[in-house]
Amino acid sequence: MTATLADPSPVPGAHAADAVTMRRAIAASAMGNATEWFDYGIYAYGVTYISAALFPGDMDEAVLFALATFAISFLVRPLGGLFWGPLGDRLGRKSVLALTILMMAGATLCVGLIPNHASIGMWAPALLIVLRMVQGFSTGGEYGGAATFMAEYAPDDRRGFFGSFLEFGTLAGFSLGASLMLGFSLTLGEDAMHQWGWRIPFLIAGPMGLVGMYLRSKMEDTPIFREHASREEAAPTPGLRLLMRRYRRPMLVVGGLVVALNVVNYTLLSYMPTYLQRRIGLSPDEALIVPIIGMLFMMAFLPFAGKLSDRVGRRPMWRVSLIGLLVGAVPLYLLMGTGLMGAIVGFALLGLLYVPQLATISATFPALFPTRVRFAGFAIAYNVSTSIFGGTAPAVNSGLITLTGNELMPAFTMMLACVVGLFALRFMPETAGKSLQGDPFAQEAQA
Repeated sequence: MTATLADPSPVPGAHAADAVTMRRAIAASAMGNATEWFDYGIYAYGVTYISAALFPGDMDEAVLFALATFAISFLVRPLGGLFWGPLGDRLGRKSVLALTILMMAGATLCVGLIPNHASIGMWAPALLIVLRMVQGFSTGGEYGGAATFMAEYAPDDRRGFFGSFLEFGTLAGFSLGASLMLGFSLTLGEDAMHQWGWRIPFLIAGPMGLVGMYLRSKMEDTPIFREHASREEAAPTPGLRLLMRRYRRPMLVVGGLVVALNVVNYTLLSYMPTYLQRRIGLSPDEALIVPIIGMLFMMAFLPFAGKLSDRVGRRPMWRVSLIGLLVGAVPLYLLMGTGLMGAIVGFALLGLLYVPQLATISATFPALFPTRVRFAGFAIAYNVSTSIFGGTAPAVNSGLITLTGNELMPAFTMMLACVVGLFALRFMPETAGKSLQGDPFAQEAQA
């Protein structure tokens, strides 16, 4: 049953922001997202160095353990969503986001300080697991909060365009992490990278977190949240049980779409360097160059895709992306297997097919929930689905290839995820150009 409780009628122009404030909101939101994905980038693209330094056993086992540790952080993300989401709906978006970015950046910095396995034995992977869990807990509130913050600041008719810059920050952070790993690898050489060079990118996360916290501390909370909180008649934020009962439909829709979104995301971005190096046979440097070029290519199209979604709607953008990936995954993976140039072209085309989803996340998902449960509903649904299907994708893909001997298993998992996404898309109401005040599922039912 969908909620029948909607926010009061919107006040015209109540959540409009001037150009300067909008730019600050973009910077504050995107910086946290960039810091989060900077960590994913340096971890995913430095996994061979991390596994050799912190894990015992032969290289294949160490890499699998390192990928499994990558997945562990996602297991606690739902706990982060359960904790930070309701807190953000009660206290405001800004307060939560200032805390999550500090926790996330601090944990990433500490990863770079863990002694080698040769020095402290099993304490090395144990400390890594604890820090990855801290990162996952903070990320459980970071992404949902940043997307909500961005969506609530953006004007209704340009939410897709402005929201796309949040994902621009995603790819900027990810590509920065990858570029640093590649740059230090080329400059220092393999021996130095294995000994100490892999740690440097992790240490850079500390200053990035401080910059992000500063930017967020200078912002007011979103106008639409302040307006909602100032109403004497505004109902209190519901508990988890009430949230799951009254807002089950939007949470299931978001969860289904996130299966497609993040299986593709983590297969394409996080697992790709390992796949290209260990399965396709590219050199470590070539395996980093391919995704970096592809991500820069994707970044160029993100604002255009976001702007287009404001005109044609979110549903058509998602449908084109999901069907395109369903049809193109296997041929493009075969193309990537032909060598360096094939890998560059194949990755870029997969990325281009993925862009319509990526560009519209923060315009699509927050708009499916009314204001009083937006942070919590989005954070919980997004993180539960991500923890089960997204963060496990690199380890699952690696394990499936080992089990079956089929190098196309990542393409097959992407295709299966897209089928789930297409099913969920059937039940998603169109929200482009509509006010964030209200419940789109209830409005659709009444219509």
